[in-house]
Amino acid sequence: MDLYIVRHARPERQVVDHGDGADPALSELGLAQAERIADYLEQEQIDHVVSSTMLRAFQTAEPLARRLGKDIEQIDDLKESDHRASAYVPMEELSPDDPHSAHYFSGDLYETVFSDGFENFETRVVGAFEQVIAANRSRRVAVFCHGMVTATFLRSVLGFDDVFAVTVDYCGLSRVRASSSGVRSVRSVNETHHVRDLIEW
Repeated sequence: MDLYIVRHARPERQVVDHGDGADPALSELGLAQAERIADYLEQEQIDHVVSSTMLRAFQTAEPLARRLGKDIEQIDDLKESDHRASAYVPMEELSPDDPHSAHYFSGDLYETVFSDGFENFETRVVGAFEQVIAANRSRRVAVFCHGMVTATFLRSVLGFDDVFAVTVDYCGLSRVRASSSGVRSVRSVNETHHVRDLIEW
C-alpha cells in the first residue's frame, strides 16, 4: 500500500494559560495551503483519509476528504510531539527573543520537543502508522499529521540517527510504500511544488 504523508498547513499562533495544550486552527494562509494539497492529491486516487486528532491536521485533511466524499479517520497517536505545550508558534516566527519559543534555542532539544519522551513518542507514532498499514492493504492512504510525526516515522524506515535531520514544510508531502511482507520504502520526502508560492521561506 501507499502512504501519502502530509504535514498540516500553517496554523495561527496560539497561547493558552489553562487546560490542555495549544491546539490552534489554520491561518488564512494555511486554509489556502490545505486547498492546494487537496488539488494535488485529488488526482492520486486516494482510497482513505486519516488525520491526527489535532485541529490543524484535521482542518488540512478536510478539503481533500470533502472533494472525495470520504470520512476522515482520526487517530490520537498521530498527535504532535509537543501536544502538551501551552503555546504554538509557527516555524517562521520562532525567535530566541520570544518568551514562547526561546526554549527551542537553548538546552536539550529532545527534552524540549517531546512532551512524553522521544522513545514513547516513537513507539506511538510508528504503532499508529503500522495500524494504518495493516488496515489498508493495497490501498492509497493520505495521512495528515505533523512535522515531528513525519520525521520520526521516516527515521524508523531509513534508520538515520538524529530525528531533527529531517524537516518538512507546511503541507510538505512524503511518500512511503509499505508491502505486506513488512518492507517499508521511502519514495519521496517533503515535496512542496504544489504549495511553493504559498510557503514563507
